[in-house]
Amino acid sequence: MIITLKKINFFSPDYRKISRLYRTAFPADERAPMWFMALKSERENVDFWGLYSNGKWVGLAYVISEGGASYLFYLALSENSRGKGLGSKAMQSLKKHYAGQRLFLALEQLDDSADNYGERQRRRQFYLKNGLKPLPLTIREATVTYDVEKLCCKSKAVL
Repeated sequence: MIITLKKINFFSPDYRKISRLYRTAFPADERAPMWFMALKSERENVDFWGLYSNGKWVGLAYVISEGGASYLFYLALSENSRGKGLGSKAMQSLKKHYAGQRLFLALEQLDDSADNYGERQRRRQFYLKNGLKPLPLTIREATVTYDVEKLCCKSKAVL
């Protein structure tokens, strides 16, 4: 099973499903407006992906690249696509597409007082299983602090 990446825009047949998944998969304080993301994806260095398995839509990914580095802002699978190995397949496809780039993401910090602590643990475990390498960096966006993680890179350099 292979995950195919297809560019998404306002006119994509699955745009509404992707928009719905985006709103339900990420907390409001961690989301940019969907219209803004779709508009920005018209730029050369921004990729808004629909994820497809055997031609069927299963999820989304949003990546911004600059100067040899690519930042995975969002990755989500539709509810009925989770737990089937499709997330790992999506990571393989993204790593293959961004080969030659350093691929990073930011994860919510593990905070045992957070309402979604179990979800954060599962998410971190997923990325560790898929090659995540923790870095000693954090990013603060609005009210959320994230740990910066490296998924793969083009050389042995730390960054």
